[in-house]
Amino acid sequence: MSVFLSKAILDFFIAFGIVLGGAMVGGVGAVISLQPPTHTMLEVADRIKIWAMAAAIGGTIDPMRVIESNFLGGNLSPAIKQVLFLLFAFLGAHMGSELVKWVCGGKE
Repeated sequence: MSVFLSKAILDFFIAFGIVLGGAMVGGVGAVISLQPPTHTMLEVADRIKIWAMAAAIGGTIDPMRVIESNFLGGNLSPAIKQVLFLLFAFLGAHMGSELVKWVCGGKE
């Protein structure tokens, strides 16, 4: 398997796991603090999506710098790869959020 595809799959599942795990642990915290767990899980899943994407692609601003420097330098291949990594991370985070909505019966 190519290095690109391996990293893209990892980015997807890291973002997916962060959203799903964060929502589940948030639901446990809601039960302990006597709050409605499904509402809390839905809220956490929506709020944590951007952080899941950032963590999946490296947790810093460096991927954005790679896009900027390569795009402005005319070297499009690394810039396109970074955009695709962001897309895979977004898809993972979004699918995690949608799974939480489906499990909790949310209509949001």
